[in-house]
Amino acid sequence: MSAVVVGMSGGVDSSVSAYLLKQQGYRVVGVSFLLYEARMHSVYENAPCCSIASVQEAGQTAATLGVEHAIINLRDAFLAKVIEPFVAAYAEGRTPNPCILCNRLIKFPYLLKYADSIGAEFIATGHYARVVRPKQGVVELKKGFDPAKDQSYVLYALSHDMLRRLLLPLGGFRKNETIELAQALNLAAALRPESQEICFIEDGDYGTFVDRLAQRQPGPVVDAATNLTVGQHQGIHFYTIGQRKRLPAMGKPVYVVNIDAGRNAVIIGSREMLLSRSCRAANAQWLVPPGTFLDSNSSVRGSVKIRSMMNDEPATVNVESDRFTITFDVPQWAPAPGQSAVIYDGDRVLGGGVIIN
Repeated sequence: MSAVVVGMSGGVDSSVSAYLLKQQGYRVVGVSFLLYEARMHSVYENAPCCSIASVQEAGQTAATLGVEHAIINLRDAFLAKVIEPFVAAYAEGRTPNPCILCNRLIKFPYLLKYADSIGAEFIATGHYARVVRPKQGVVELKKGFDPAKDQSYVLYALSHDMLRRLLLPLGGFRKNETIELAQALNLAAALRPESQEICFIEDGDYGTFVDRLAQRQPGPVVDAATNLTVGQHQGIHFYTIGQRKRLPAMGKPVYVVNIDAGRNAVIIGSREMLLSRSCRAANAQWLVPPGTFLDSNSSVRGSVKIRSMMNDEPATVNVESDRFTITFDVPQWAPAPGQSAVIYDGDRVLGGGVIIN
């Protein structure tokens, strides 16, 4: 009997994933990570996933399903590899996606480490995406069947070795089907609220979270059209590209169109200034065989997402080593440095990188 280590957060998706894998005949071992550094702020104890309460619920679900369960304390690693880089990026005017960082540096490496320690062949999570193993060639990452829930975007940075051992039981499910199955099984997770995209920020207020941990530096709010100072901000970490809140009244709608960390300035302008046909990305991670289109100065047609909650849009991607330039067919809203750009060929993920400008 093959063994699989399932990342169990206490939520409905990972709980149903564990059930499905057991039904498929695997020896299932649930693993829950404690990720929150309670010394920093009480928000960690109240967060919807990977907190103490949710990890305890994951253990109860594992007992209900009759599967093994282990808890691993990764608070220090999570602080060093996810939270501190997240805070540093916001303090420098970038908009990071910590879920991608967590997947690559915390969740999947430690699932594999635990799997190796018990001789398990596979790992699994409750992500809505698919791993396809063709008879020839590399393992492919594809979109989940539910377009409203597809999470392939946050998995693009996984290594080939991670994908080779990864099972995603919910890739062919729609969210409502998962909930209905959890209810039919009478799992407590069916009643839990949906986890937030950034699990350690309970109220969704990134700026306030960063403000607790970073030194506040007030600076100017500058009108892009006139280059005149029109207000004062209390820290660039309170702002992201495309934002309308916390901006001075200008007699017309204005948005954050740039964050100049060197000047410690928030630049504001019209909505039209945020529409862009191109952006550049670095730190590229590719999920295709070497030589497919990774040669210097090569290009590929596909579609690209520049944030998780959007449709992938048609574009041409010009590749230069570990960087690439995206040219969209139609201008896109507010590409933001720090976010990831993920490239698709139909429903297959080709790779991605972090937007730099």
